[in-house]
Amino acid sequence: MKCPTCGDPMIVVEHESIELDYCTNCAGVWFDEGELELLLEGMDLDRSMLSLDRILTSPEARTREKKRHCPICNRFMKKATVGHDPEVLIDACDRGDGLWFDGGQVGQVIQQLNRIDVRSEDSQDRLITFLGDVFQIKE
Repeated sequence: MKCPTCGDPMIVVEHESIELDYCTNCAGVWFDEGELELLLEGMDLDRSMLSLDRILTSPEARTREKKRHCPICNRFMKKATVGHDPEVLIDACDRGDGLWFDGGQVGQVIQQLNRIDVRSEDSQDRLITFLGDVFQIKE
């Protein structure tokens, strides 16, 4: 699969039976449909804010950033914002194939959710460590 940002081939990284596509060049992460929800569920975090259906029904984000192609269907993806303080601009396939996060954005959103909904610190700590090791996220 090619990275929607830089076009380099992505590698598959597995975390607790969830396979994520990761670009070693720009550190972006592709979540196939349902993978992000599974990741958040495993951390015992509220996944409603990041459900693909919710993102696809939200208004398109206003940005000057150019649209990217979905690595699955090759159609232009929708620009959407998730999170708060600050909002994080992501790309979502309007056919429902998945979500694209630029380098570091997954960690930003997880940390925001972690502040809101602390229920299972052990699983959250494991994921933050995993993200930091694999996706080069700084705390």
